[in-house]
Amino acid sequence: MLRRLLNKAPSKAGHVERLHCVAGRELPLRVVENDRARRLTLRIAPGGVGLRLTVPPGVPPSEVDRFLERHRGWLEERLKELPAEALVRPGARIPIRGIPHLIVHEQGARGTARAATGEDGQPLLIVNGERQHLPRRVKDFLKREARRDIEALVAKHTMKVGRPARAIRYRDTTSRWGSCTSDGVLSFSWRIMMAPPAVIDYLVAHEVAHLREMNHGPRFWKLCEELCPDTSRCKAWLKANGTALQAIRFE
Repeated sequence: MLRRLLNKAPSKAGHVERLHCVAGRELPLRVVENDRARRLTLRIAPGGVGLRLTVPPGVPPSEVDRFLERHRGWLEERLKELPAEALVRPGARIPIRGIPHLIVHEQGARGTARAATGEDGQPLLIVNGERQHLPRRVKDFLKREARRDIEALVAKHTMKVGRPARAIRYRDTTSRWGSCTSDGVLSFSWRIMMAPPAVIDYLVAHEVAHLREMNHGPRFWKLCEELCPDTSRCKAWLKANGTALQAIRFE
């Protein structure tokens, strides 16, 4: 059952914060009133760190409780796909271009991270420096790899569409994997470097296609398929696996 363990006083009009217990977890639940909503809509935040329920104005708490109970099975199935705790630490495995790498901490003077291969052929990510800085150094490694791969892919795809990118930016976004502004600024989540190369290529092709088509209409998808013939499969992979990548904590 819903546990109202947080104060119901909203942080701003139309928002209520609660805790919801499901699948052995206590997740922050944000109930948001929206004048344009015609039905209740439940979403899981990227990484499974919380829930958001959008409701039409005037929906009573009892209806919210019933809705959550009806969708308990759906929530449990979705949350089962996510790791209960995905921390970047020695001994954990982190995917790099889709290949799991064992994180190995080696005390060293220089704080660096590098990919290597163990004697048994196992992919490794070796991180030097003080232990407390290991998560940040793994994150910095992914950012460096993202810049290298994505800038090359942007150059390849912009040449095909005949439109240059004004700038390329890297962020740790939770709502989307990439974006393109009307003035040609491309943004990407550096977390995409944990996905397979084909998916990275699809994401870049998707955002570069927006340089010509600032929409998701038929002409956009046709261009996206021309740039990345594997669009459908890669789009499905990201939808199925993206939340797990968002769940990895660099703390």
